[in-house]
Amino acid sequence: MNIRSGSHLNSGESQLELQQLVFPLSMTDRNFSEKLLTKPAPQSLRLFPDTWHPYLELMRWDKPTGTMLVFWPFAWGLTMAAYQQKLPLIIYPVRLIEYLVAAFMLRSSACTINDIVDSDFDINVERTKKRPIPSGRISIKAALLFLLAQYLIAIAVFYCILDGLAYTVTVIQLLPLSIIYPFMKRVTNFPQAWLGIAINLGFVTSYLAQDGQKNVPMIFTGMIGCWCWTMLYDTIYACQDKRDDIKAGVNSSALALGSLIGPMLVVFGLAFLAAFISAGALNQQTTAYYIISIGGLVVHLTWQFFSVDLDVPDSCGKTFRNNGQLGWIIWAGLATDYIWKIYGPFSPL
Repeated sequence: MNIRSGSHLNSGESQLELQQLVFPLSMTDRNFSEKLLTKPAPQSLRLFPDTWHPYLELMRWDKPTGTMLVFWPFAWGLTMAAYQQKLPLIIYPVRLIEYLVAAFMLRSSACTINDIVDSDFDINVERTKKRPIPSGRISIKAALLFLLAQYLIAIAVFYCILDGLAYTVTVIQLLPLSIIYPFMKRVTNFPQAWLGIAINLGFVTSYLAQDGQKNVPMIFTGMIGCWCWTMLYDTIYACQDKRDDIKAGVNSSALALGSLIGPMLVVFGLAFLAAFISAGALNQQTTAYYIISIGGLVVHLTWQFFSVDLDVPDSCGKTFRNNGQLGWIIWAGLATDYIWKIYGPFSPL
């Protein structure tokens, strides 16, 4: 097993002047900004004006894995409720797209508040010091105004696509839970435990929005599974920055677990698996779910455990991104059950 714990824009002066007027330097020097301006923008940003790039980077437009990690609990909860309620297939993809938009808004605003609060940490961490705020391309004031706009747009969109308890849960996820998370790095060794709640409430939202019966045991069990999944992938993610986090004074489960990190990742993975086996039973999923979703999850987790090297940042980053793809596996089994229930040979339709 390879899980083991570690010991541990194009141009010139005129463009730089324009950039500094729009995004005033706050914490770094001119030379560092010049280096950033001469570095080619990611492909996903090149369709937009250069002056937009720092804001798009702030909301992680160029890094979609985080959005998918927020989206999958929405998709799983929706599909389990659709299966129970026999939601018409013509409605299902519309709901799925709405929740993808919601996930993007939740994640992008969470990244903005995270970077505002963590700006003093990020400047001391190799992986994060080139982000827009620590690099001086966006001021704290500009970031706060951008965050306010994100919140207002998100609340308006949620009001249009959700109602009742589902709307309330999503607003709680958007505001207090996501706002508090970056501060948890200062007060607890396990900020990932808070993140596990904040990032996965979409499972509750999407199920409540469709299932009038409110299967509380299933929702609770599914949330436990999602929480354990977040503890798994975000602890691996935090392993990228262990050395810098110690210097910067950032708390994380990667540091707190020490030599126990390998065994605890296995525990989180097994608990994730067990919770979704139980949630499937509570939601009366069929054999297809257990073969595709649970069987696929076993294979994926096993592959993660044997392939990740927690002492190599690139390996940790790759494994984290692969968890964004893991969601397809669970969704595929759930979607198969749902479609079979509607259009299978024993369907009343």
